[in-house]
Amino acid sequence: MKANIAHDLKKCLPYLLKAKEDNLNEADTSQRIVKVFEDVLGYDPLTEIYRELEVRSKYVDLTIKIEGASKFFVEVKSAGTPLKARHIEQGERYAAESNIQWVLLTNGVDWNLYHLTFDEGIEYEQAFAVTLSPDSVGQCAEMIGLLHRTSIRTGEHDKFWEHCTALSAASIGRALFTEDVMLFVRREIRRKHDILVGVEDIAAAIYSMFTEDSKARIGPPKIRIRKAKRAIAVSTPMAPVEPPTAGGI
Repeated sequence: MKANIAHDLKKCLPYLLKAKEDNLNEADTSQRIVKVFEDVLGYDPLTEIYRELEVRSKYVDLTIKIEGASKFFVEVKSAGTPLKARHIEQGERYAAESNIQWVLLTNGVDWNLYHLTFDEGIEYEQAFAVTLSPDSVGQCAEMIGLLHRTSIRTGEHDKFWEHCTALSAASIGRALFTEDVMLFVRREIRRKHDILVGVEDIAAAIYSMFTEDSKARIGPPKIRIRKAKRAIAVSTPMAPVEPPTAGGI
């Protein structure tokens, strides 16, 4: 079960917001991050929070360990520094060299967690991004709570990522563009409109309803056609269709 950290996080919030207001440097910001990991996230500062751990002659800002095993790296930026995607690149290299799949990027107020895969080169995806404020602390606690010692030890962060992956645009796209789904939609269209249309036309029409961002995540749709009692993935030419008049998916 994910730990409930809202109360303890709320107690630390004024110090984190003040650090941003004062534009504290990276070292002072890191001190406050360590305090959050100790007081809010339940880690032992002497045995589980490592500063400047050496990885291939370079140093990771913070490394979180449980029972001697590294669980994730923390890349710390100064309190007043807006987080950018390029900031993850340094932590990404360290993680790849250590085969660590999780990197947290934070300035104390913004907390961005990334999941890394190493199948074909290094790829990273954002698991969550939250910004602490008096109004958002409860919602932020839900996400940051995934980094609690108990949550990491029991694999709640991995379960969360599996859930996100299952509901991703790519996963939904693979489930949607199958022969069974296309045939079901075709039957419904024929029942309601008495028109028989091809599955390729249906796939093209559905695909056109997605936003450009979703299309990029899904990739070109492939309809899985069953032949000889086994499924074969085939690329199906998309017939041109008029874009939908209502908003995209």
